[in-house]
Amino acid sequence: MESTVNNYSASTIQVLKGLEAVRRRPGMYIGSTGIEGLHHLVYEVVDNSIDEALEGYCDNVVVALEKQDIVRVEDDGRGIPVDIHPTEGISALELVMTRLHAGGKFDKKNYKVSGGLHGVGVSVVNALSTWLEVYVHTGGKVYYQKYLRGIPEKPVVQIGETDKRGTIVRFQADPEIFEETVYSFDILSNRLRELAFLNKGIKISLLDERLAQPKRIEFHFEGGLREFVEYLNKNKSAIHREVIYFSGTRDDVEIETGIQYNDGYNETMFSYVNGINTREGGTHLVGFRNALTKVINDFFKKSKYNKKLEENLSGDDVREGLTAVLSVKVQEPQFEGQTKGKLGNSEVKGIVESFLADQLDLYFQKNPDVINIILDKCTMAARARIAARQARELTRRKSLLEASSLPGKLADCQEKDPTKCELFIVEGDSAGGSAKMGRNRVFQAILPLWGKMLNVEKARLDRVIGNDKLQPIIASLGTSIGEDFDVSKLRYHKVIIMADADVDGSHIRTLLLTFFYRYMTELIEHGHVYLAMPPLYRIVYDKEVRYAYSDEEKDHILSEINKDSSKIAVQRYKGLGEMNPEQLWETTMDPERRMIKRITMEDAVLAEEMFVTLMGEQVEPRRLFIEENALAVSNLDV
Repeated sequence: MESTVNNYSASTIQVLKGLEAVRRRPGMYIGSTGIEGLHHLVYEVVDNSIDEALEGYCDNVVVALEKQDIVRVEDDGRGIPVDIHPTEGISALELVMTRLHAGGKFDKKNYKVSGGLHGVGVSVVNALSTWLEVYVHTGGKVYYQKYLRGIPEKPVVQIGETDKRGTIVRFQADPEIFEETVYSFDILSNRLRELAFLNKGIKISLLDERLAQPKRIEFHFEGGLREFVEYLNKNKSAIHREVIYFSGTRDDVEIETGIQYNDGYNETMFSYVNGINTREGGTHLVGFRNALTKVINDFFKKSKYNKKLEENLSGDDVREGLTAVLSVKVQEPQFEGQTKGKLGNSEVKGIVESFLADQLDLYFQKNPDVINIILDKCTMAARARIAARQARELTRRKSLLEASSLPGKLADCQEKDPTKCELFIVEGDSAGGSAKMGRNRVFQAILPLWGKMLNVEKARLDRVIGNDKLQPIIASLGTSIGEDFDVSKLRYHKVIIMADADVDGSHIRTLLLTFFYRYMTELIEHGHVYLAMPPLYRIVYDKEVRYAYSDEEKDHILSEINKDSSKIAVQRYKGLGEMNPEQLWETTMDPERRMIKRITMEDAVLAEEMFVTLMGEQVEPRRLFIEENALAVSNLDV
């Protein structure tokens, strides 16, 4: 220890030059080196094209997935400048591609609004690619430069003439950096569709050239957020026909929003600043909600519905069944955190609130039938809220009278530090019994489930709170629910859903995930929810036991053994209850050997669509989904 201290001197201080810092700490710039970070590379390049579109210089963007995990992004914008920078002495193209915080977005001469305000976007993509090349079409000429792990191979050169304009970027993500380098067509298509909704008029094409028959889809929405709301509500029953749509500018802030109510009980709200999804909201969202609540309450006080309640409508009442998208464009946005998840500009709250209040008031005056439908919906929501509050108060009083408020079926753990504790929510008493015997009692708690669970997609909060299948889960987690939800009171930082690998098990998992997504969203946002991955097969040969978690793995194990098949015993698990406690521990519960899958909120629009399709009221979208995906199903027990 003494020598280590003495060797700590100026010579031990490392200075990371150029893009070396990005390669050393990629997570600081793109969030992760997993599948999310890989796709983030594409978004960074596309965002540059979108910024050109925001200024009116770009109409078409093409994203192509080539073979060998190569991505190509083309646009018909102005093209990245290629002339020599006056102070740096190199081409502006090379400067943008190789220097952090170099770009044309820091003043307002070329870009009034922009998403990529950190100025690290495309240079980070360059740094994290095995190679990247750029073709710039500008001024009737084509310019080219290639980079190897962020370092220019040669200076920018002119390679031809053209009558086109725009930029083409091709790159191959570095497998030394990323855990995997295979892009998902579905993940990209959902984000590109979102960008097309947010930038009405622009055409974005996605090509998959990896297939024998290349696949192409185009996104082009002249209706902007009006069409976005219609898309989000397509599997729901709207209670008024037309989307309430406003767009305009106030105090240099561009505001666009689409609003439509459905007969469901959940709020679907997406907010954006300069095309960036502000998942944590911010001042613009606060302004939106304040305006909506104020205006609807103003009409409520003058209506017949006011006589049916002894209190005003709350924000939750007003937002029940609401599907809305809010997009603002701000010249100098102040985002909280590198992920840009929350807008901090205090002045935007008042601007959005006053603009929307004026627009909503005028709209409802002209459309009394629409406001009456909405008021009827909000009043029913208020009654359910009051009933839920009374149910919670009753539950609290009951808890005070009981010796313990934890459910009787819960087998709790000894550890009291939530960060070290795990709760297994187990389908069935049989599997629950094995899990209780096989677990590590120090840090693993078991909560067995029994009977049919409530589908919360079709229920209000008062029914959720009163449901005898969900009450044990709410009580065990300790966070409460609804307006009382507090993630800091979570008793277990790993909540693991453990269900059979069959149709019934999938249904249980979906019901639980729907519950967490709708009523305990922060559990998923903070990464506390997991799926256990039990094995499908137990293979025994010469007293050696191996487990396979898929048909492919089973076949691989059998080919490895390659012995007398009569001496090989293969057991197909039909359910968790078939495993004894020791087998359940070593395959599914032991942190050293198990496989668990963390549930994320990476694509909230896709998650929203999936839960509504699978668990909502409408049968037809669910039937179509099953028909389209039936051939892809594996491990289906019949």
